Amino acid sequence: MAYGSPSRLEDIPAYLADIRGGRPVSREAVDELVERYRRIGGRSPLDEVTERQRAALEHELGIPVYTGMKHWTPRIAEAADRAVAAGAKTVVGLVLAPHYSRLSIGGYRERLEGALVGRAELVFVDSWHDHEPFLDVLADRVRGADAHVVFTAHSLPARIRAQDPYVEQLLATSALIAQRAALHDWSFAFQSASATGEPWLGPDILEELDRLAAAGVGRVLAAPVGFVSDHLEILWDLDVEARERAASLGLDFGRIESLNDDPRFVAGLAELVRRNLAVPSER
Repeated sequence: MAYGSPSRLEDIPAYLADIRGGRPVSREAVDELVERYRRIGGRSPLDEVTERQRAALEHELGIPVYTGMKHWTPRIAEAADRAVAAGAKTVVGLVLAPHYSRLSIGGYRERLEGALVGRAELVFVDSWHDHEPFLDVLADRVRGADAHVVFTAHSLPARIRAQDPYVEQLLATSALIAQRAALHDWSFAFQSASATGEPWLGPDILEELDRLAAAGVGRVLAAPVGFVSDHLEILWDLDVEARERAASLGLDFGRIESLNDDPRFVAGLAELVRRNLAVPSER
């Protein structure tokens, strides 16, 4: 399962309305999002990347794998229907986001549980933030970096600190990767906060770049550990917005390659599924 992304610029109003749960969406919000998509080429590659991940995981496991999107098509309920129609008695729910929060992962679980109730058993993977294959692939991407590494993830409303382990899991992931890669010069920042009128988790990546520049850092490598695919939050928030801020500060800014359908990453996802189902390691 993944968040979903509009297929065309014309779909952005409906996409935003889905995210807002039917609450009114301002013309300004639509125009701002349309402009961001224009700046990254008109559309997000998330659909294509997720399909490649799905196909690779299905090949690796030798069992059917279906894609369900939280806020776009194909919907999570549609994926559940397809699995049940194909004869599934047990379904593994795997979100392409490693860290647990009730506001994020919890929403995926609710949708899948509701779609499967009374029709199939659900085995849900709540978190895989310390899954060793995931950590190893990311450690290889930052190992030997001649730069200050900033690990990032999607910000959430600050109130979640009192109810789930999201922040702790993110910091644990970052520390484990840094340990594997023998990094000594690293920090953590959030990105992609929304303007909802309430406090969000920080520091924001732009604030962190300001801090690093003031401290005399010259080179920064962003490592978005909370994301596994190229999409708007990578291609705009980091590749455009953060890069432009870094340039204005005189910082040399780079970003690690996203995991996408890296064979080692897909093999790690397959191991997660095997851990939860009696799936043989060799077909």
